[in-house]
Amino acid sequence: MVSDTDVISDWLTVPEIVELSGAKVTEVKRWLQERELVGQRRGPNNALMVPATFLVEGRPLGPLKGTITVLSDSGWNDAEIIDWLHAADDSLAGGSAIEALRTGSKTEVRRRAQEAAF
Repeated sequence: MVSDTDVISDWLTVPEIVELSGAKVTEVKRWLQERELVGQRRGPNNALMVPATFLVEGRPLGPLKGTITVLSDSGWNDAEIIDWLHAADDSLAGGSAIEALRTGSKTEVRRRAQEAAF
């Protein structure tokens, strides 16, 4: 799979998510543990970072968790999931799976995630 992480312009560290959301560090870590969010290590400090597109009003995008579950249950790692969600796809609303989720096309994205995962 070709990496699309270079097209992601905004990445957030856990402290930045805490500041943006007003949530406690423990809550943000719980979002990551419960797979409401996924991230990958990036940058010179190898810090865990989450694409900003995964958050809406400082909280995890609601339909994201189920999509992450479909892909991870099929053995996809977090980097592959992030890449797939951000890969250009003109047949989806917004031009990518993450944008389609953000515009309410959860069913279509999950259908495609199931197809891609198997």
